[in-house]
Amino acid sequence: QFDSEAVYSNIKKAVGEQGVIFVGSTEGLKEHPEIFRRWFGKVIPTGDNKFSALNSAVFSGGSFIYVPPGVKVKHPLQAYFRINAENFGQFERTLIICDEGSELTYMEGCTAPKFNTPTLHSAVVELIALKGAKLQYITVQNWSPNVFNLVTKRGLAHEESEIKWIDCNIGSRLTMKYPGVVLKGRKSRGEVLSIALANNGQHQDTGAKMIHAADETTSNIISKSISIGTGRATYRGLVHVPKHLKNCKNNTECDALLINATSRTDTYPAITVRGTGNSVQHEASVSQVSSDQIFYMQQRGLSEAQAMSLSVNGFVNDLVRQFPMEYSVELKRLIELEMEGSVG
Repeated sequence: QFDSEAVYSNIKKAVGEQGVIFVGSTEGLKEHPEIFRRWFGKVIPTGDNKFSALNSAVFSGGSFIYVPPGVKVKHPLQAYFRINAENFGQFERTLIICDEGSELTYMEGCTAPKFNTPTLHSAVVELIALKGAKLQYITVQNWSPNVFNLVTKRGLAHEESEIKWIDCNIGSRLTMKYPGVVLKGRKSRGEVLSIALANNGQHQDTGAKMIHAADETTSNIISKSISIGTGRATYRGLVHVPKHLKNCKNNTECDALLINATSRTDTYPAITVRGTGNSVQHEASVSQVSSDQIFYMQQRGLSEAQAMSLSVNGFVNDLVRQFPMEYSVELKRLIELEMEGSVG
């Protein structure tokens, strides 16, 4: 703990010397109202949905980050959210602004101990990337099975900027999360890479939204889900390209892996492309772990459980490699723990 605190303090001091503001949301509102009020609620209005309205009314905690023009933050900024109390609701609000030509990677972890009563997590995250900025937002959640995780996450990408969501969803009773990017500026780019794992009694309802609002914009969605036992994974995606736009591109891939006969997966893509001169492609697949593959690995000395875990990690490996090293190692271990007892 002492060492962790020291590292955190040093990083915060280092980015502060670059002019970067990295504080809690409440602190940001008090100390930097001119920046906070300018962007708060502009990407996700209070009336966007009932959960964003609730969050806007009662939010506490979360991160407020402002990166000045041209500043490239070398080390990822990190936050950790934990629900410790029973019958509790957590409503953090995160607002990140990357000014022109700046770069930032932000990572958050989410977890909670097991309780017998339901717990609500209803966060709102707003990202703004101004001209030429690059913003990457990484989430690894490992909620307990009693948590209802109902969040709203959206980014606004200006001209030639890039917003990238990397999302891992493990645990919770129900997760409904669809990170989105509004591609407002010409040649802006949005990307969502998502992993969802639904175990017994869990429903991972995840996906992505890409709203093209300027010419020559590009979006990419890659989603992989794993359903174990009676778990259910749902992909829910939205891609919208208006009639007047030209040279817009979108690629969507959603692949699902079913572990047991009782596992379930659903895909609900909504793709609207009006006009001509745009390129959109969508690919989806559903598969089961091959019995021949499991048998082959067992002949090499692995147990059935080890073989199944290796197959699942191989299924998501392309996306796991997008995470920083320490997160990818943790993620593989979390998947192994979730796989325990899934066979036999």
